[in-house]
Amino acid sequence: MTISQKIIAVHSGKEEVKPGEFVLAKVDLAFANDITAPLAIEKFKKWGCRKVFDKDKIVLIPDHFTPNRDIKAAQQCALMRKFSKEYGIKNYFEVGRVGIEHIFLPENGFILPGDLVIGADSHTCTAGALGAFACGVGSTDLAAVMATGKIWLKVPASMKFVYRGKLPAWTTAKDIILYTIGDIGVDGASYMSMEFTGPVISELSISSRLTICNMAVEAGAKNGIIVPDKTTEKYLRERTDKPYNLYQSDLDADYIDIKEYQVEKIQPQVALPPLPSKTIPVSQIDDVKIDQVVIGSCTNGHLEDLRLAASLLKGKKVHPEVRVIVIPATPEIYLQALKEGIIEVFIKAGAVVGPSTCGPCLGGHMGVLAEGEKAIATTNRNFTGRMGHPKSEVYLANPAVAAASAIKGRIAHPEEVV
Repeated sequence: MTISQKIIAVHSGKEEVKPGEFVLAKVDLAFANDITAPLAIEKFKKWGCRKVFDKDKIVLIPDHFTPNRDIKAAQQCALMRKFSKEYGIKNYFEVGRVGIEHIFLPENGFILPGDLVIGADSHTCTAGALGAFACGVGSTDLAAVMATGKIWLKVPASMKFVYRGKLPAWTTAKDIILYTIGDIGVDGASYMSMEFTGPVISELSISSRLTICNMAVEAGAKNGIIVPDKTTEKYLRERTDKPYNLYQSDLDADYIDIKEYQVEKIQPQVALPPLPSKTIPVSQIDDVKIDQVVIGSCTNGHLEDLRLAASLLKGKKVHPEVRVIVIPATPEIYLQALKEGIIEVFIKAGAVVGPSTCGPCLGGHMGVLAEGEKAIATTNRNFTGRMGHPKSEVYLANPAVAAASAIKGRIAHPEEVV
């Protein structure tokens, strides 16, 4: 079996599972945000449920329309807050102490190798970077998990992605996953497990691994996963003393397909609207003027991402016709960036630094685009209307490309501003 199949088998009380098989699996962690939790809570109460399956294994995170963008958002968060108190859910995190869920959870020791994690958000697959089976579900499924502690799953088949070689200058984990999605398409891994491996993956930080697994769903995958190693265990030792289980794929595990890449060939990528799969090297892009730059999100709001962007913006100014929004993914990341002088670099360059929120990524608030405007963002989606008006456009890139573009006023290669 593959690592994903092994985790599902253990949580289903089975010695073996096969792709396509339906199972009822025990859940180690369930979470939702201020958009998806209220719907789950409504269903949970409609069913007459009197208690949650485990008060310690549910996490409620207000991170999408927060700090509250309007009255409706405030009511959504108030509902979560009230539900947490009523049912004794300990892990409700208030604004000021919460970050973007997919980065906040690993950072605070909630995600463990071998866990089965269910989140009412499509980018739950991010958690696979720590060797957990993690997938997004709808709010009704999340309500059932909150009540029973179990999830009904179809076991996914697996695809293996092997990366070898040495990353070129300015090429990052974001470019690896953009290039991969560009290769296989937005449905290239439909309902499959994307297993990322190879010498290049082994050398990546946990932050970079989170970035790669975050975008597995953009290829249609059920989950993304990386076999845990010494880097994983070091990361965990700094955050938790909880026990966990390490799994790895069998040498004779069956894969639908195995894709191999030499990363020397991967230049910094840009995904053209309206799909994450429409990728080309930034060096080949035409003169595309931009109105807005977003650096942050659950994809690239890590400290290493902010450091990279700041290394280009230091001592320079944002183009006078461009607005730049920087969003650290969690308060911890924000604080460390502050200590390192990174926040000062952004502000002196002419950027605005916002609180940890999903905000502009989903066209929610704090950076909505007007008709005809173009943005380059380190986020994960560039669908039509994703960041605002249906006639606006979003281009996806890594933090270095985003920073270079902020300076030039058009989509630019980092080499142009170094």
